[in-house]
Amino acid sequence: MYMNIGFSGLMDAGWSSTADVQSLQRGDHDPAVRGFTVPNEEITLDGAVDPYFKGFVDIVYKIDPEGESALELEEAYILTTSLPANLQLKAGQFYTEFGRQNQQHPHAWVFVDQPLVLNRMFGPDGMRGQGARLSWLAPTSWYTEAMVTVQNSLGETMYSFRSEESSEIHGGIPAEREVRGGGDMVVVPRLATSFDLTPTQTLLLGVSGAFGPNNSGTSNRTSVYGADLYWRWKSATAGQGFPFFSLQSEVLYRRYGAAEREAIDQATVTLPRETIGDRGAYTQVLWGIRPRIVAGLRAEVASGNTTSFDSELRADRTRISPNFTLYPSEFSKVRLQYNYDDRKGIGRDHSIWLQFEFILGAHAAHRF
Repeated sequence: MYMNIGFSGLMDAGWSSTADVQSLQRGDHDPAVRGFTVPNEEITLDGAVDPYFKGFVDIVYKIDPEGESALELEEAYILTTSLPANLQLKAGQFYTEFGRQNQQHPHAWVFVDQPLVLNRMFGPDGMRGQGARLSWLAPTSWYTEAMVTVQNSLGETMYSFRSEESSEIHGGIPAEREVRGGGDMVVVPRLATSFDLTPTQTLLLGVSGAFGPNNSGTSNRTSVYGADLYWRWKSATAGQGFPFFSLQSEVLYRRYGAAEREAIDQATVTLPRETIGDRGAYTQVLWGIRPRIVAGLRAEVASGNTTSFDSELRADRTRISPNFTLYPSEFSKVRLQYNYDDRKGIGRDHSIWLQFEFILGAHAAHRF
């Protein structure tokens, strides 16, 4: 048996027109301050356990905006290798397989920061938790995979469900809610398919859902729906994978059923029973100009309906982000990105970020 050990380090530097950078950059691995940020340093361990299982562990170290260090177990799971009928089981702590980007680690992102809509739906650190996922690879001539994930609904990374931080959504004091049965877990089905449009073009389509309890009351529920698309063109005469064009897009909608609840900031105020709706999307394009030089552009929008709880975090937002990435090798990158943010009723801001990453050991190389 074997075990690979890898390390990847991310460092950001830059400036924003607002001193409150965290109000713009709400992702846990985004640039956090004017100046320098160390958002993600990770150690990965993976290998074969025996003829039946593989294991993966990801440990993350980061420094918060106040300069304090934090350590977390991001993922630790096993994968089966020999189940019949094209089935595979994953079990442990892992990122939820919803859409395309949620399950990607920050070193695999093609932009400096987390998309606005993913932050709004899944919180600063993305959606992940303890549970199990069963997948089935269909015996078709093109790629088709169906899967269903069941995870605990409690914890800060279950933002739209029983997370204490979900008060940012419903504005009330979180209700005490026990796990009484399967209905108190989060269930996430996903279906994805991919096929070649031409010898030089590939298209991947996916749909996802996430359904589970929330803590605005003792019997209220949340539903999140998503659709994703990825298209890539690579020249028939490409060298080292260049030139290429790619387009990726995700659209999400959340229906949050909120109970009548006591306002968290005003004990004498009772918020009414209501449905809180949020939606958003991003589209990003990449142009692989020549080997190890990539230009990108991302456009984003996020919005929510009017409710009794007026939260700045649910304000209408748009963002435009061009960037440019240089890969000196497969194991390092330098990225420059500009963000134009427009927050309705709050203001417009400009930010520029420089990111550097390096990889040591057996960690997978960058995907161009």
